[in-house]
Amino acid sequence: MTCMAAAGAATPAMADAVPVGVPLDAVRTTLGVDVPHLATGVPVPVVGAPEAPRFHKGDMLPTPLLPAVPIGTELGDTLLTSPVPNLAGKPETDGEGSLDAPATTVRTRTPGLLVGSPLTMPDGSNHGLPNVNAPALGIIAPDLTGTPEALLGLR
Repeated sequence: MTCMAAAGAATPAMADAVPVGVPLDAVRTTLGVDVPHLATGVPVPVVGAPEAPRFHKGDMLPTPLLPAVPIGTELGDTLLTSPVPNLAGKPETDGEGSLDAPATTVRTRTPGLLVGSPLTMPDGSNHGLPNVNAPALGIIAPDLTGTPEALLGLR
């Protein structure tokens, strides 16, 4: 039991977003001006299992023929701060502006395809041969779900 627990603890956890700090210090030293600070996260998409095709009585092809695949990720926490000099025209009003976008989960689903068979099931009144049927075609629309937001502030 202890070995199983140790093996489970040793597996790495999957990260939803990889934090990234954008280095702008070289601009500060080269130009001698204050530069913005930007920290964000790069999303790591996680692909889910596609829905299994289902066979219905009387249909020769499964539904859906091309299943939709769910994909989920987390948009990382993004913070952008920048010096705002002489906000009101006076040096004592120097401040810092910021834009903060908290982390949010985004889920999407790829489009899918539904195809109807051009032939029916074997028909006993037609000597066991299938009848010709008008083929049907349908598309499962893609989905995108998320609640991104941003906060703007001055200090």
